[in-house]
Amino acid sequence: MVFGDLMGFSDSDYAYNQTRAHSADIFFLKMRAWFWGSCVGLSAFLIGNIMGVFDINIMGWIISAVSGLWGH
Repeated sequence: MVFGDLMGFSDSDYAYNQTRAHSADIFFLKMRAWFWGSCVGLSAFLIGNIMGVFDINIMGWIISAVSGLWGH
């Protein structure tokens, strides 16, 4: 994985034995989770803003579909 090589750790570094993991291993697992969580959050924010430019309103569709259930 390219990002793992750039950040200095890979999947095989954690697969050896988690019962003997020390705090440094847990720290890098947390850093990896924060890194990917931040990437996903930023991507979702940007995609949502781009969808707004093209007038794609998913929340509006959901609200109208749910409110339509009570309209019958």
